Amino acid sequence: MGKKKIIKKTEEEVLKESEALEKSIEKASGKVAAAKKIARGIIFIKASYNNTVITATDSGGDVLGWSTAGSLGFSGPKKATPFAASKVVAALAEKLKKVGLSDIDIIVKGVGAGRDSAIRSLANQGFNILSIKDATPIPHNGPRPPKVRRV
Repeated sequence: MGKKKIIKKTEEEVLKESEALEKSIEKASGKVAAAKKIARGIIFIKASYNNTVITATDSGGDVLGWSTAGSLGFSGPKKATPFAASKVVAALAEKLKKVGLSDIDIIVKGVGAGRDSAIRSLANQGFNILSIKDATPIPHNGPRPPKVRRV
């Protein structure tokens, strides 16, 4: 493997690096906090048979925050349960409190079990729901049927 090279830095170099890092963090979080004090937004709920994904955007479509059942630690078929959907909403609500979002339009997509639970949880979290729209995709003609069986 060889010898490891140890780089020693002086205290001044370490302080300069930490100040630069703090400034970049302040710019990133300050920009979001200052520029994104918004009252109205759109929440997209995608509830499939496998997972529940919730995304919050402002009126222009810029993402403010998102959360999924899988990212919260639910695994397998537990991700698509109503309980997981309510926990996803709770996690997202914590992120959105910093932004100041209060009035929301909801767009629901999918046929999973977390649809109703997510909407109820949003209402319980104190959001003012202005509209609910179902945007579940519907196939027009479906897949091609199998060819006729010849015996």
